Amino acid sequence: MLNSSFQVLFAGAALFGLGFWMGREKAASAFDEGRVFEIRTYTANEGKLDALHARFRNHTLRLFEKHGMQNIGYWSPLDAPLSQNTLIYVLAHKSREAAEKSWDSFRNDPEWKKEQAASEANGKLVAKVEPVFVKATDYSPMK
Repeated sequence: MLNSSFQVLFAGAALFGLGFWMGREKAASAFDEGRVFEIRTYTANEGKLDALHARFRNHTLRLFEKHGMQNIGYWSPLDAPLSQNTLIYVLAHKSREAAEKSWDSFRNDPEWKKEQAASEANGKLVAKVEPVFVKATDYSPMK
């Protein structure tokens, strides 16, 4: 439960900061009314965090965009123990249904399957994935 609370607080702060940075009017117009955000926390297997970062850096972000997912931000916790095995990121989707379609398309992409297999030749990178879908409140600077 601590990870989930941390995840929601962290993502809320990150999204608020991004909205503030973009400017209230610009942020409000940058996202569609039905847009949803997906906050994902990955717990890497021991010794695999660097390989997980490399896979995201070199392949995953581009493939997410290819399948209709908007990369909002990626974060590494500063304090142990989370700094040793945790990646947190936020994606934006046109809707919850669009998210499901994008994920299905992504998981079935031959390029993703190839990259996943190559990056996991010496063992799985991720031990646990915690996804949380959120929508902006009516008073949120970012929608």
